Amino acid sequence: MPERLEWLLGADFDNLSVSIQEEVYYAFYDLVYGTIFYLVKDHQAAEDIIQESFIKVVTKKPYFENECVMKSWLKTVARNTTINYFRKNKKFRNHLDIERVYMDIDPISPNVPSVEQTVEAKMMEEAIHAHLSKLKPEYRQLIELRWKQGLSYKEIAERLNLCENIVRQRLFRTREGIKKMLYREWGGEYQKREDGKSRVSR
Repeated sequence: MPERLEWLLGADFDNLSVSIQEEVYYAFYDLVYGTIFYLVKDHQAAEDIIQESFIKVVTKKPYFENECVMKSWLKTVARNTTINYFRKNKKFRNHLDIERVYMDIDPISPNVPSVEQTVEAKMMEEAIHAHLSKLKPEYRQLIELRWKQGLSYKEIAERLNLCENIVRQRLFRTREGIKKMLYREWGGEYQKREDGKSRVSR
């Protein structure tokens, strides 16, 4: 964690010098900018979200026992602020194709993904970019066929000479593994509901 963020552990932000306040802000900026920009694809929007997130951080900051807990909370604040941004800006609905791959939403389904699902899918896209090289070759191949080439389960099964059920099971395990990595990085506790879907507790 950038050293200046340590000031948030115990110090009253308003009592810090202006120069220290600026250093703390830019340390927070560096912590969350990359992922927020990846989600919104707009520099000014990312900066607006970071500023709004930082105001929440310094006005609502709870007590933290250690830096790890604080870092998780900072990222959660940024993530939730991004979700609120998407609620107010509907243009992101034009970019849902990738979600249908990750969330297994049928393209002809009338159900529209929630804002939380949309943000989660976009964050998963980033996680896949970051962690693709860590996957087993057979799982990496499945992700590339399903995500990059947009093949159906049946088409993947035929191409790899596998039964369709095995393709579904392996893709499910791969997605779950990536989600776990994502949740560890961005805070929250990974859990699985009784219906088999995953969620993050905050």
